[in-house]
Amino acid sequence: MTARPPLVNIANGLTLARLVLVPVMAGMLVAASGGHAAWRAGACLVFCVASATDFWDGKIARARNLVTPFGQIADPIADKALTGTALVGLSWLGLLPWWVTVVVLIRELGVTLLRLWVIQHGVIPASRGGKLKTLLQVVAITWYLAPLPKVLAEAGPWLMGAAVVVTLVTGADYVWRAFVLRRAGLAAGTAGATPATPTAHIPDV
Repeated sequence: MTARPPLVNIANGLTLARLVLVPVMAGMLVAASGGHAAWRAGACLVFCVASATDFWDGKIARARNLVTPFGQIADPIADKALTGTALVGLSWLGLLPWWVTVVVLIRELGVTLLRLWVIQHGVIPASRGGKLKTLLQVVAITWYLAPLPKVLAEAGPWLMGAAVVVTLVTGADYVWRAFVLRRAGLAAGTAGATPATPTAHIPDV
């Protein structure tokens, strides 16, 4: 019988660090509202560090068998909190249209609710689209946060546009796969089969 991994481990520690960095970044964005480029650059640095923990906590958890129920719940919450706070901050500073922030947040909230809706039937595996969505969001947000020269800053809307498109497309794909998974789970239950056991990996979708 495989021993249950301890709650206190490096993977969960990185997830908690990401959660702690969210209000730090938010405070820096508030301070940057006076046009202080240093605070904006600081917020960009914090966002990059926090985004790096998102990559390493999952990688370490899977490699060292440190996946815990806490990590499964806290990891996606930390991801959404980080991205959502950054987008809201950018819109509040007038750097990003509010409609972009609203569209992305609605998509992320919708996916979270769908995940809860089908969790008893299983977890949808991560897709390449989901990974691309995360990468584009991180790159686009970093581009907007960084106090770049005007020539480079002009690429920001194109990066964010690509991120929004992929975010919506993967969101629609997740809705479809969620319905398919739930229908299969209900059919298995009706037939008396054992429901699918949720996997240990929370998908990045």
